[in-house]
Amino acid sequence: MRRLLLLLSLTVTLNAFPDNAVEVMTTSANGQLLLKTQLFDIGSTFGTANCTITLNADKKYQTMDGFGFALTYSACYNLMKMKAKNRHDLLVKTFSPSDGFGTNYVRMSIACSDFSSECYTYCEKKGPANNLLVNFKLHDDELTYVIPILKEVLAINPDIKIMAAPWTAPRWMKQKSITDASTWNHYAGGVLNPKYYEAYAQYFVKFVQVMKTYGINIYAVTPQNEPLNAGNCASTYIGAKQEGEFVKHLAHAFHNAGITTRIYVFDHNYNYDNKPGEDNYPIQIYNALESSMPGYDLVKGCAWHDYGGSYTEMEDIQKKAPNMEQIFTETSIGSWNDGRNLRRHLVNDFNNLILHFINRFGRATIVWNFMLDLNYGPYTQAAGSCTTCMGAIDIDQRNYNTLYYNSHYYLICHAAKVIKEGAYRIGNSISADQDGLLYSTFLNPGNNYSVLLSNNSNNDYIIGVKSNKNAPVTQVSVPAKSVVSVFLGHGVQ
Repeated sequence: MRRLLLLLSLTVTLNAFPDNAVEVMTTSANGQLLLKTQLFDIGSTFGTANCTITLNADKKYQTMDGFGFALTYSACYNLMKMKAKNRHDLLVKTFSPSDGFGTNYVRMSIACSDFSSECYTYCEKKGPANNLLVNFKLHDDELTYVIPILKEVLAINPDIKIMAAPWTAPRWMKQKSITDASTWNHYAGGVLNPKYYEAYAQYFVKFVQVMKTYGINIYAVTPQNEPLNAGNCASTYIGAKQEGEFVKHLAHAFHNAGITTRIYVFDHNYNYDNKPGEDNYPIQIYNALESSMPGYDLVKGCAWHDYGGSYTEMEDIQKKAPNMEQIFTETSIGSWNDGRNLRRHLVNDFNNLILHFINRFGRATIVWNFMLDLNYGPYTQAAGSCTTCMGAIDIDQRNYNTLYYNSHYYLICHAAKVIKEGAYRIGNSISADQDGLLYSTFLNPGNNYSVLLSNNSNNDYIIGVKSNKNAPVTQVSVPAKSVVSVFLGHGVQ
């Protein structure tokens, strides 16, 4: 079933929130409930509960950073094609913490990706030895599309976190392989020549500094998007050993420039693309770093994609590096997996990208393109580009007005609406397990509680929720094949 929604039909409850209220938002895979929001008094009941979940704020796990989307050139191009008011209304609904769902994380590419107008880097021509990056400059993709949209989003939510990753280093910095130093003058493939580690670190410094001149602060970077994938239209292969060496230069360069941008390593699949010697890639990098090195404190953790392997890999990484963070930075739907089929994707995607990830110490989830058109684009016209990807929202390019919302939009909005930045995932207990029921519980900075639930069974459930063993029980309806977000006011304590 395709979900065609008028923009104004996505109703959002404002954050003028009564202390004694419970807000429940529901989306069902059959499309009958789409971000349906209801307010109840604390202690409301309407039937016999199948079970009760009791929250335990004395048991705190990781803090949460947020949820969001990638604003690629393609996403921004499509947004810019919309009427200004319609675009602004959509961005408010998506990003505003007071008048919308409050999504607060954005990912962008450093230079081109497979969703750019063309392949490019910010320094196409090498400068003289004493100024290798003299030709550094942003591309029209950023200047005309990405930066204006980022500014509009930041005006709506100034606390947006922006993460950036390169698909390729400048071609003159690349060589054919680790063992072959032949020139590799291609956007796709090749490896970073070790003699340019320092220059490439300064490339990142320049990017962060230039974006700041436009009023855009880069919260975090990864050294390389999909470092074990040489087949993208723009790519640089970099194994764990090489990335570990480069991260030393990058952290040092940020430190010397007074840049506090975070560094997350790896940024690729749970199964390390089955590349020999690359298992535990993040751990290999952590072990290569010395705590005394300049900028060590900027290396915060690792980033994941899910195009291969399972989220269970997080458990091993958490055990081996419990003080390092884990975030999720890319996944996509497309024609290959019937991406617009909400029945197929809603609960499974919510479980894999939100609940399973968070329950294994994940702190943030970002999905791929915020918006693409019905022809899967625009995408980069080069071998290796994804030509069958779909966005969290798909827009009809015949009018740039009709929007189709997909599972990724719903799951990000469900999580962002009730889990505030800095929230703790907390302990809980359940009175009786229910088939297909998965959940996670949180304490927000304002001492509000929230619960995320999914029901992958064919049964409708009534779930009781209470903030502690002595608190009143509030009942929540969790329909079959649905996801539900619950936000409990101060009065639950």
